[in-house]
Amino acid sequence: MRIAVMALLKRHHALQIRPIAPSDAVDVYEHPKRDPGVYRAAHVFLRPFVTQYRYALVMFDREGCGAEKTLGREEIQREVETKLSKNGWQNRCSAIVIDPELEAWVWADSPHVARVLGWGSDLKKLRKWLEKEGYLNPGETKPRRPKEAMEQALRLTRTPRSASLYEELAEKVGLSRCTDDAFGRLCTVLRTWFPRD
Repeated sequence: MRIAVMALLKRHHALQIRPIAPSDAVDVYEHPKRDPGVYRAAHVFLRPFVTQYRYALVMFDREGCGAEKTLGREEIQREVETKLSKNGWQNRCSAIVIDPELEAWVWADSPHVARVLGWGSDLKKLRKWLEKEGYLNPGETKPRRPKEAMEQALRLTRTPRSASLYEELAEKVGLSRCTDDAFGRLCTVLRTWFPRD
């Protein structure tokens, strides 16, 4: 996720934001307890940075965060933002909960997806395979189990799963092709914080 976000931030034209300058001090930190740690304690983790940074953006997967069985994506986001606001980040924080997980952003309607996953540039072939294997129903835009679909697609092409795949996708795939709600929220937040001049 860190690598994908850093690659996305370089695409200021596609995001419709101003270029991120070094003076913006954009740093990405990983919580040592991963998604559950972010959900439960992002406000504690980020408290020491409250005077060092202008904004706090918290991102994590809904699946595996510990609240996925009882709360929806938007409820989790509100809960995390409320905690952040009470800990010094009021009116300058946002939580992005990806449902079910980051791999949901991989499945855009782009030939780059097929190529990066080892399927050449034949997106139709990849989509037919997804349907045949039950990952995708006809007419759907992305698999219901995006992580499992990605892992199996990589396994079949003997393409190793690595952070560089996410980076390449973030650098190449047209951002308008991603229809995920969490991705849309990320774009809205960035456009608010870093508007074009």
